[in-house]
Amino acid sequence: MMIIIMIVIAAVLVASDQLIKVWAVNELSGGISKQFIKFGDSEIVNLTYTENTGAAFSIMSGKQWFTIGFAALALILFAVYVIKNYKNSRPAMILSAVVISGGIGNLIDRIRIGYVVDYIEVRLFRFAIFNFADICVTVGIFLLALYILFFYRPAGKEPSVPAEVHIK
Repeated sequence: MMIIIMIVIAAVLVASDQLIKVWAVNELSGGISKQFIKFGDSEIVNLTYTENTGAAFSIMSGKQWFTIGFAALALILFAVYVIKNYKNSRPAMILSAVVISGGIGNLIDRIRIGYVVDYIEVRLFRFAIFNFADICVTVGIFLLALYILFFYRPAGKEPSVPAEVHIK
């Protein structure tokens, strides 16, 4: 049942990512930048269209087949690892679906159009322009790491309790 929930979550997030990217192409391409979040006179976040032919921060730019192959392999290995090791943990599975959906969303772009559509520009400080799929990957991995490090308990293993200390 958990696999079905994962698939539904991933499908909804991938569809959302692709719909937002269609909007970005239609509304922002051609050098248009729209204010999105503004505080006083300061622009915090703008929506600015860009095409990323590389991986994160445009690393490996122009190496399309490498980025496609690496992303596909990483997604498969991540999915197998999570299902094998955390299949009895609902939070781990849900967060993994979020991570996988982000990877799939960007992989679809790479295969379909040869680049990833990015559109979120943080203006508060200098940062790369990114998209919803990137947010899914980053937030999903961060929360999954926190969950595994601090909250996950394998089935059948109780947290260790220190032996009682007697002071004489």
